[in-house]
Amino acid sequence: MKPSTIIAHYGEDRKDYHGAVVPPIFQNSLFTFANADQIDDAFSNMSEAYIYTRGNNPTVKMLEEKVAALEKGEACKFFSSGMSAISSAILHFVKTGDHVICIDSVYGPTSNFLTEYLGKKFNVAVDFVKGNALEEIKRKTKDNTVLIYLESPSSGIYACQDLELIANYAKAHHIATIVDNTWASPIFQNPLSMGIDVVVHSASKYLCGHSDVVSGAVISSKKIIKALFMEEHQFLGAKMAPFEAWLVLRGLRTLPIRMERHEKSTLQIIEFLKTSPKVKEILYPKDNPIAMKQMSGFGGLFSVVLNTDAKGARNFIDQLKLFSIGVSWGGFESLAYAPIISLSKELSQEKLEASGIHPGLIRLFVGLEDPEDLILDIRQALEVI
Repeated sequence: MKPSTIIAHYGEDRKDYHGAVVPPIFQNSLFTFANADQIDDAFSNMSEAYIYTRGNNPTVKMLEEKVAALEKGEACKFFSSGMSAISSAILHFVKTGDHVICIDSVYGPTSNFLTEYLGKKFNVAVDFVKGNALEEIKRKTKDNTVLIYLESPSSGIYACQDLELIANYAKAHHIATIVDNTWASPIFQNPLSMGIDVVVHSASKYLCGHSDVVSGAVISSKKIIKALFMEEHQFLGAKMAPFEAWLVLRGLRTLPIRMERHEKSTLQIIEFLKTSPKVKEILYPKDNPIAMKQMSGFGGLFSVVLNTDAKGARNFIDQLKLFSIGVSWGGFESLAYAPIISLSKELSQEKLEASGIHPGLIRLFVGLEDPEDLILDIRQALEVI
């Protein structure tokens, strides 16, 4: 089935809930059994049975089946946040003394989890690479390398990695691979089909699409998801609530058409920005040869470098009327953010300069508003810098 059909029908059996076109919310903490044999059988199949909602829940399970199918994976597990999904996926493969290779433009909290938490508390070594050349990954590979963590396109600068090439190398050396596929969504990219072992998502973004749920997902083979369920998911307890799963199910219904609108509007806005002398650079992966090879479309998140300083960047986002100022993205609303604001608090001046982040860098997310109105908003905001 194609994505739109999967979303509308897959994993649903309406006869189980009286023909209701919208599935019910199983808002319960536990499930009861008719006799001892039934609960005995359930405990013999904990990864699939409904015993306690910290493990499985019918509403959550329906969502997991749809997202697994969208990502062309065998199974999926949802978590209470994108970061809990990322942390659990990494922990599943890493132990004390291991070595991880990670791209250097990865999502900030992922980088901190690897270095500040696993590095300092569990002696896990991490090497960061650009990721655009396999030779660099080969040079960093050690005897104790157990994981290559990728994010394509990546946070902030939208760097891309050749997923099939890296996956083939990793398999030949018995190294696990994880890809954060949040930026592309399962509509525009399916890393599992390229040989990647695990895909993670911040489902708070495109999968939900309404900015009213925080959640995350891990998609992989049945073997990996079953093991992850019995270990990280159960022990850490970062389960997804049934009502939140129902909200993401609702948002998922429109994912394909939302992604088409985000992309179309973004390309229109980028064409306008190319004509402005106040724009120094536009960061968007559409013309990246790697992205064109492995993606079928592009989303609504990009960055623009303005010919200004940090003060000018602040003035620009303050002047916007239709773009709200916020750190997330992937919902219905357009957002703007100047990364220099938070980075200046998180990094020393030396590290800030070494990061290469231009003071005039603005991250824009193009929502579902009319693109012509958004262009007018950007035009008037550019006048203040």
